[in-house]
Amino acid sequence: MGKTHPGVEGRLREFIESQPLFFTATAPLSGDGTVNLSPKGVTGSLAVLDPKTLAYLDFAGSNAETVAHLRENGRITLMWCAFQGPPNIVRVHGRGEPVFRDDPRFPELLAHFPDFEPGAHGLRAVVLVTAELIRDTCGFAVPYLAYEGDRTLHGQRFEREDDASLSAYFEKKEHIATSIDGLPGLPLPLPPYPGPPG
Repeated sequence: MGKTHPGVEGRLREFIESQPLFFTATAPLSGDGTVNLSPKGVTGSLAVLDPKTLAYLDFAGSNAETVAHLRENGRITLMWCAFQGPPNIVRVHGRGEPVFRDDPRFPELLAHFPDFEPGAHGLRAVVLVTAELIRDTCGFAVPYLAYEGDRTLHGQRFEREDDASLSAYFEKKEHIATSIDGLPGLPLPLPPYPGPPG
């Protein structure tokens, strides 16, 4: 019932880009470390760069588990479910890398998100994912759920922060610079937002 795909192209890409929600899963190397699963749902925060490369925007939050796990070992799985229309689940298993604000690639990667205003959500990094295995499965047991729109609370909360206050916010949080399991998380102080390329 499952199928392996050579890349994110055609109908598979259309399916991924049309979903309002996806999930990321990461874990530390330690056998007793904390596995992390995060929902991602801000419209316009995911981009397919080529058939084997995806990127998504990493926003302000109370933790930085995904960033910490990627810095340690790079393993990541992205998953999309069809909550409307024909049943389907797509997983992209691969290697991920958080590209931080002071990385020379950061402005170029942001160019793949032309309709997104980074300051609205406290942008911390762009997560770059290289696909190693791309599979879809039936999704017959996934329920129908209606998408009513994005929540506005996250954007409203962080649009009032500048670089200095955002960095100060992160420094007060227990699991931003260091993960739950003690791994290096988001590098602080937060570098200033570099603005668009060019």
